Amino acid sequence: MPTDKKRNEVETLKGLLETSTSVVAADHTGVKVGPMTMLRKTLREQGIKFRVVKNNLFYLAAEAADKNDFKEIVQGPTGIAFGFDDPVAPARIIAGFVRDTRSNMAIRGGSLGDRVLTSQEVAELAILPSKEQLVAQLIGQLQSPITGLAYVMSAPMGAFARVIQRHTEAVGVKNSG
Repeated sequence: MPTDKKRNEVETLKGLLETSTSVVAADHTGVKVGPMTMLRKTLREQGIKFRVVKNNLFYLAAEAADKNDFKEIVQGPTGIAFGFDDPVAPARIIAGFVRDTRSNMAIRGGSLGDRVLTSQEVAELAILPSKEQLVAQLIGQLQSPITGLAYVMSAPMGAFARVIQRHTEAVGVKNSG
């Protein structure tokens, strides 16, 4: 007979699975308390929820959320980061933590929307620029042709104005002399 605590945990995990835009699962074996606390704090500051889960409870939650494919990313001791706003943030933060601390934490996989990702795909996702950087690049790309067009369109008028100005100056010099 499952306890109320376990039922609540399954409901919590189900809710996180249903509302998150991305999920990253990692094996946290061997990570010391200090670095793990630092990782949790960094994730929390970015609005990412991190939970160490029991496999069976996660499987029940995945089944209840109709995300059975997610079961394959949880094996053994697993910590899961649930991202909500920026779907790349959990992957970027955990990959950065592993790189910076030289931790033996291993990313097992993840999900983006309803698609399950391998650990390699999560690593590729982690190196993508942030949403703000991508938007800035897009705006720059969109703005570049318009700026060029405005320059090209104004160049003949500018050249014509310079010719008139020089002609006026030349006529003014002849008249004064």
